[in-house]
Amino acid sequence: MRSIPTPLPAGPSAPPATRKAAGAIGPFLRRFARNRGAVIGAVILCTIAVVALAADLLFPTDPLRIVATPEIWPFTQWSHPLGTDSLGRDIAAMISHGARATLLIGLVAATTATLLGVGIGAASAWAGGWVDEVLMRVTELFQIIPNVVFVLTVVSILGPHIEAITLAIGLVSWPPIARLTRAEFLSFKEREFVQACRSVGLHPAHIIFKEILPNALPPVIVMSSLVVAGAILYESVVSFLGLGDPNVASWGRLVGEGRSLIRTSWYLCAVPGVAIMLAVLSLNLVGDGLNDALNPKLRKR
Repeated sequence: MRSIPTPLPAGPSAPPATRKAAGAIGPFLRRFARNRGAVIGAVILCTIAVVALAADLLFPTDPLRIVATPEIWPFTQWSHPLGTDSLGRDIAAMISHGARATLLIGLVAATTATLLGVGIGAASAWAGGWVDEVLMRVTELFQIIPNVVFVLTVVSILGPHIEAITLAIGLVSWPPIARLTRAEFLSFKEREFVQACRSVGLHPAHIIFKEILPNALPPVIVMSSLVVAGAILYESVVSFLGLGDPNVASWGRLVGEGRSLIRTSWYLCAVPGVAIMLAVLSLNLVGDGLNDALNPKLRKR
């Protein structure tokens, strides 16, 4: 008979790696919970994520399908709790499915920007010399170009597809992360523990990925959460201007389509606008909480 594996113990007899991980998560959560705004933001963000994940269960049909008469006001028909738009599509269904598209674009764009920024910033700080000069000039070149103009240009060239929008947002969001990573690497590069690693002949890759990068990541993680919020706003701007993916329901697209009826049916812009506001606000609050939990200078407060 096949033996059933016993779970790893979580108490004093647990492996060192397990005890270390459990000992690190507990204080982190306590420091994060001290910030009430961060807790509220995490609750709002989790609620939006649950709605996005359950969109197919709540509204199994196509969210862009016409289901009723146009411009039904919110809370007047319980079959369409948030009303319908100018074409008769269910706003609640588009909000739920739009949450999935909006969060997906934000997360993928932030991941792309973080990987680019960390890679370029780390390479610039570690190599120094002409490599640092070239990479920093490239970073400045991306920073002087207006972000919205750059995103709209890339989307216009590649086409109004969700992949093009995500790529464009990622390309305009990495310079601040690169500069922050470079500054962190420069501050740790001359520390005693790094000099000790060099003196014993450790490989540069080991020093970068095992010694410096784990210490430089906390502020980068905080900035990445803010990049997600910025990505949501960029996607909303692109969709608002009519360059969003026509096959995907998004919050910015709802605002853009409802602007022509804002005097008679203002809820068409207000409902998705509130959703965008809550998502961006929650991400900023969570970013503040991560800063309080990960910043060693704030841990004693």
